[in-house]
Amino acid sequence: MIARTLIRGQPFIRAFATHAGPNTALPAALHLKTGQSFHGRSFGAPRSIFGETVFSTSITSCKNTESMTDPSYRNQILVFTTPLIGNYGVPSNKAPIDSQDVGVVMESEGIQCSAVVVADVAEKFSHHAAVESLTSWCRRFNVPGITGVDTREITRLLRDQGTTLGRLAVGVDASAPAPTPEQYWDPSTENLVDQVSTKVPYHLNPDGDIRIAVLDFGAKANILRSLIRRNAAVTVLPWNFDFNSIRDQYDGLFLTNGPGDPRHCMEAALKLRETLQGWGKPIFGICMGHQIIGMAAGLEAYRMTFGNRGHNQPVLALASSGSIKAGRVYVTSQNHQYALKLTDPFPAGWEPFFINCNDSSVEGIKSTEDTGKKVWGVQFHPESAGGPLDTMEVGAFHLWYMHHLSYSCRCSRISLASVVPTSSRYQRRSPL
Repeated sequence: MIARTLIRGQPFIRAFATHAGPNTALPAALHLKTGQSFHGRSFGAPRSIFGETVFSTSITSCKNTESMTDPSYRNQILVFTTPLIGNYGVPSNKAPIDSQDVGVVMESEGIQCSAVVVADVAEKFSHHAAVESLTSWCRRFNVPGITGVDTREITRLLRDQGTTLGRLAVGVDASAPAPTPEQYWDPSTENLVDQVSTKVPYHLNPDGDIRIAVLDFGAKANILRSLIRRNAAVTVLPWNFDFNSIRDQYDGLFLTNGPGDPRHCMEAALKLRETLQGWGKPIFGICMGHQIIGMAAGLEAYRMTFGNRGHNQPVLALASSGSIKAGRVYVTSQNHQYALKLTDPFPAGWEPFFINCNDSSVEGIKSTEDTGKKVWGVQFHPESAGGPLDTMEVGAFHLWYMHHLSYSCRCSRISLASVVPTSSRYQRRSPL
């Protein structure tokens, strides 16, 4: 009888799951500026919000907590294409601050998206690391959610008509008429980077053997974690900090991901242009950082109709660099609404590095060999949180290059393995 119950599985296993709490859901409605409305029930915080409605192809709950805490999702209504969300629960977000971690397990201290849309939120959760349900976590950070809606249809709409402004109405607001077009609020009109960037510089792993300055446009924790686990001494700076005033103290510069319109950060691009002209050490940027590098180089940023979000975006390498080989397709993790325009000819001294296989948008740029500079930018997130591991070596190689350039004059021999260890203890520890 026990064996038969185990084979049948689900009823037996769910008996050991933790309840999310009493179901006191209020009615909820998701209104899109394009005129469609979806009605369901609420979970999380009982409040109504405006935001930018986007969808993500994150598959498992551990990746969903990473997405929700990624500052790149600031002020976005996040629609998950995966039908069941929350069955893993939410882990504790506390971690040490040392040479292996940066104080949090997820990508920031709290939820960054403004709301969550799911087809079916789990009323029970079961995982050895879980400490609370998705519902209670959202409630604790005052983030509303809606469940019981057809996320397939919402995703089709967003895929066909592009990212759309939205309104999540909860409680009595759910029965009120949908907002008029002029009532919708567009978060891209604000400098979201300024909201999520650090306000004061701070240091991590100060005894590391390579000094990296990080311009924080809304950095995920795993970017910093990846650097310190490779023994970098990291100084995190506000997005508009004048790096040129201290640049000779560092072996390299890293520009992070971030939310919103990069054109709000032209101040940073102009300062970086001065850096590019007068500083010969390596520079590497991802996502927003890649766009800032592109604008400093003379490229134009534009708002995409659809954007690229999710953990399965294919990109084609157009140039070789380290372990990256021209002609190979890599599967990447992305979250961006803006991109660099592909121009012909490209600015002098620059060349395309990657291109998106789906929409041909620019996924990476790099300085040309003849310039003697070592500058790279990629639109995707190479360090995999969350997402695939295909491009992990992009960041690892460039960190190694920074290290090698800094120490080649002092060391008679240095190996890639000694700088970027491949043993399991250096791999990112999953929160689940």
